[in-house]
Amino acid sequence: MHHHSAIASHPAAGSAAGVLDPVAAASRDAIHFQRCTWCGTAMYHRLLCPVCQGSELRAERSEGVGTVRHSTVVHRNTPAARNVSLIEMAEGFVVRGRVMGPPVGIHSGDRVRLSTAQDPVRGEPVFQLLDESYRSAWT
Repeated sequence: MHHHSAIASHPAAGSAAGVLDPVAAASRDAIHFQRCTWCGTAMYHRLLCPVCQGSELRAERSEGVGTVRHSTVVHRNTPAARNVSLIEMAEGFVVRGRVMGPPVGIHSGDRVRLSTAQDPVRGEPVFQLLDESYRSAWT
């Protein structure tokens, strides 16, 4: 079923709303995500809501703070080992990115904040540890 009014009032569906915002790059990078207008589910770079399959999604700006849910050290196709992490953002969506620091030093549960850097190879967001100084004092 197609609703003409949905296209005009919700231009974020199917747009680049889930990628780093190039306009904000001059001041500070930001992650934009989508929220379903029907059920309120937050998601990253989707065309349909994964919960209710709704297509009316509105773009929102993330505060850029999240928690590492999973991190893997990758050795292939790169001159040095790097981490690939799944970050659960405070707004409730999950994004794949890289956390700055030694790859073996990134752990599930670490709190992170979006950095102004962007991964030069994959174009994914880059995060920095929030509690790095606190954690290094105890390890």
